[in-house]
Amino acid sequence: MLSISFVGFFYMVVTSEALSWTYSLARLFIPWIGMLSITVAFHDGEHVAMNMMSRMVPEAVAAAMRYAVLASVAIFAALLLWFGWYFFESTAQYYMVSDQIQIHARWVAVCVPLSGAILLVHLVKGFGLLDPPDAELYGAVENGAVDK
Repeated sequence: MLSISFVGFFYMVVTSEALSWTYSLARLFIPWIGMLSITVAFHDGEHVAMNMMSRMVPEAVAAAMRYAVLASVAIFAALLLWFGWYFFESTAQYYMVSDQIQIHARWVAVCVPLSGAILLVHLVKGFGLLDPPDAELYGAVENGAVDK
């Protein structure tokens, strides 16, 4: 998306004329970037998590919270897959990006069920998804192995 925007910018600087398709094509990438970013952040443990809350409660409650979070994500991913596939199949429009380029809306809509499928695949990792990216460092600090 950034490179498409730069192409449009440099073309305008060099020729003093705007390309008609660069802005519209870059906008078509926004759903892809957003939906795939969800899956990357979830896989890397960079999602919004309440780690402090899980440390303040007893271990049994924290374990139940982890199961609830994984179940919620699984339901969300399954709904993305199920309803996203329906959204993908029912999309019938074409986006006209320029006179020469027509992009079917299905190309944009397929990012929804694909993101749901990727989230379901990431759930195989289990509780490791719920740890912050530097969880090992937190444990080392608490155990005195690393200075604070």
